Amino acid sequence: MAIYIYSDRKSLAAELVAFAKQEGKESVILAMGTPAEDFQGCGADKILEIGSGPAENYSKALADYLKKHTMELLLAGATLRGRDVAARVAGYMKAPLCADVHSIIGDAGDYIIERMMYGGAVNSRQKLPSGGVATVSSGCFEATSGQSVVETISLKEDLRVQLLSCEPVVRSGEDLSNATRVVSVGQGLKQQEDLALIRQLADAMGAALACSRGVAEERRWLPVEKYVGISGNILSPSVYLACGISGQIQHIYGVRDAKIIVGINNNEQAPIFAASDYGIVGDLYEVVPALIAELQRSL
Repeated sequence: MAIYIYSDRKSLAAELVAFAKQEGKESVILAMGTPAEDFQGCGADKILEIGSGPAENYSKALADYLKKHTMELLLAGATLRGRDVAARVAGYMKAPLCADVHSIIGDAGDYIIERMMYGGAVNSRQKLPSGGVATVSSGCFEATSGQSVVETISLKEDLRVQLLSCEPVVRSGEDLSNATRVVSVGQGLKQQEDLALIRQLADAMGAALACSRGVAEERRWLPVEKYVGISGNILSPSVYLACGISGQIQHIYGVRDAKIIVGINNNEQAPIFAASDYGIVGDLYEVVPALIAELQRSL
């Protein structure tokens, strides 16, 4: 039986293919709303090119297809679209769904998954049976590579929602996944205008700018693609500088592979210091300007 994979991010699809290979299962990437060639190089055994409409429009037909073909698992990337498609397909199939998984291993025909719960306070281990669905965070597996056979199939599209136009999203700043240095800001920042101070530090370091989930999703001071954590970006920079970030476990998971973590927080009991290689206990409004001045003197 095959492990079917859906992700709107090629890099994450390649990681999920690696898991299928690890388990000795056939890997099949589902290309819905995306040309099959976009996933060439991921190393899957097969790419199913399904259609050009929005992925969510194929959820019911895809569920019927997977029932007929007796899937081993459906793994979707833990992205906004991946979560949407996984939930729809699991619902139509009446299959168990585990969300935002950060570890999955085979266990005598079933799978043991791990996921954070209660805002990262608990790491839960659960059993996902064969035939289940999971959304998986990036960074769980080392991406594989290689060419794939492409097969085109026709599935009935639910046209209650139609795509009228498609415009590329203009993203600002450096791609975090490729950044070697990252300056990240949390809710210790008092007001949105003070982001200029953090940007100045990032520029002085030649670093990309990132943030905690609260800054992006609650305060909406930065785009959601900038936040770091188990449900956001999983990074492995040479240096990660956290300014005013408390350091909850779901955030630290996103930078667990950073070579050096530096924490700045005015609370010496903040969890960020337990994860940091270097810590500065102090007001970021005093520490950050001092760092900028020192960096500028060294140029």
